[in-house]
Formats: sequence, C-alpha cells, structure tokens
Amino acid sequence: MRKIVFIGSGAIATALGDVLAEKGEDIVELLSIENEVIEMVNNNHVNTLYFPKCRLNENLTATDDKNVLEDADVVFLAIPSHAVVSYVAENKQYISPASLVVNLAKGFGDSINIIPDCIKEIIPNPLMTLKGPSFAREIINRQDTGMTAAATESELYQIIKDVFDGTTIRTDFTTDVTGVEYASILKNIYAIVIGMVDANFDSANLRSIFITKALNEMRMLLTIFGGENRTMYNYCGFGDFALTALNDMSRNRTLGLLIGKGFFNQGLSEKVVLEGRVAVDVFHQKLEMNDIGFDDYPLMDELFHVFNDTNYPTNNFVKNILKR
Repeated sequence: MRKIVFIGSGAIATALGDVLAEKGEDIVELLSIENEVIEMVNNNHVNTLYFPKCRLNENLTATDDKNVLEDADVVFLAIPSHAVVSYVAENKQYISPASLVVNLAKGFGDSINIIPDCIKEIIPNPLMTLKGPSFAREIINRQDTGMTAAATESELYQIIKDVFDGTTIRTDFTTDVTGVEYASILKNIYAIVIGMVDANFDSANLRSIFITKALNEMRMLLTIFGGENRTMYNYCGFGDFALTALNDMSRNRTLGLLIGKGFFNQGLSEKVVLEGRVAVDVFHQKLEMNDIGFDDYPLMDELFHVFNDTNYPTNNFVKNILKR
C-alpha cells in the first residue's frame, strides 16, 4: 500500500483525503496542527470546521506527528500559499527525498516567485503541481472534478494517475509547470474583475466583453512569464477561471462583488488574506520590473488602482476600462 500524507487539514486536504480513503487502496493521513480536527477525524470521522454535515471515510486518519512524512510515497502540500515555502524549509528533515511532493496551493511562494521554483531550492524531491476547477465542497460530495497535473518529468504523471484512478478526480497533464502555476494565480485576479462587473451591471453582454478581455490578459501574462499558450486549454486554464469568476462560492469573485457594491475597505483588506488581492500587486511589480507597459493589461492595471488609490471611484471601474 502507498502512504499518502496531506500537509494540512483544511477543506481541500479533507476533501481529497476522503476521496482517496474511500478508494481503500492506500494509507491516507492528514498532518494537522489543529488538535480539535485531529480528534474529530480520528474519533468521530468528521471535520465540522469545514464540512459540518459530512461523515468522513473511516480509513482517513489525522495526526500532528511530522514523522509520518518520513516514509510517505506522496506528500500533498495543502496549506495556504504564503505558508508553503517556510513550512517546507522548516520541516525538510522529515520529508523523505524519495517522496513525490505535490503542490495544491495557489499563489506565489515568495514576493515574486512561484512555489515550485522556491521548493526545488530547498529539497531534492520530485515535484508536481495539481490545480484545476475544484471547489472542495463538490469534491467531498463526489462531483466529478477535473484537475491539471504538471511536472517537468512526464513519467511522474503515472503516479498521480494511479493515485486517483477509480475516483471522481479526472486529470490531464502538461510539462508546463510554470504555466499551470501562473494560471492558478491569474484566475483569482480576474475573478475579482468579473465580480465587480456583476455587482453593478446585470448584463450578459457586458460580462462577455470582460470575460474575453480577462482571458486575453491571462494568456498574454502567462506566456510573458514563461508559460505556454496551450496551458490555457487545460483544466487549470479556462476551466478554473470560469469556476472562480462565475460562481458565488468563489472568495475572489465575492471580493469583487463587495468592492463593486461599495462594502470593501482597507480595514477589511488587512484582515482578509485573499490570493487575488495579493497577486495584483505582485504582477504589477513584475510588469514594472520587466519594463512592460500596461496598455495591453487594462483590467490588471485598473484593479491595481482600485486597491492602491485612496478613494478610487469603483462605480467608474467599468467605464474606465472601456475607454482604454
């Protein structure tokens, strides 16, 4: 039996862990720092912090003992993006060099670099990233879900195919790790934009204009920073953007709705860490560092001013973009 460990016990770790535990072919554990969650999972087979009404498979267990990493075949990184790199650096002695390390987090690893680029400087492990349109609530309810696996070594894909074989998780594959990582970050930014549009206009025509502009900006940015055009056609591209931009379960779309309705302020911004909010500043900085103008990226540029200009008139957001 393989041993699969999820670092983290949040929504996505619990959902994917439950799916794999039900399969019954592997040892599946959540490595958690939350004693309450560990006790609930092991004793009552629930995780009410994230899924109040779901009973978990009894094969799924949880622990706070980092030694479980020492003989893990597959390690999924399922903690917030801003914590991934520091966690790996602080705990690398526990991670077997033979383990396949799979990044589930969507965000930058440090101020400007993607997570796999940061991790490969810390540990020698084979690395993979797994991203796609995947609300955890639907995963745990066994709704079919598509995710893109990416690794520079194509033979690693067989491992992930075997892990999820026979489950509701469908995968496609690319060697474009950079493109997959950037797509997973960019979709959060442009989901905010679509949320702002929908907050002020009940117009399918206008929404379609902005979806088109958003996809074009995503495609250009992805390729500028080393990704491949074709990655937009994987689950992690169009699919993940559509899920995040058009569904109210999305936190970044909700942020856009709040901004558009005038309920968002700097105080809320400081209390709520949202991937899209952080990523806007990073991409704006990266474009400036590479002497790339903003004429081709009006949505990105205008959203940057929404977050950084005092008293930006959000009711002019759509008009400003259409004028550019």
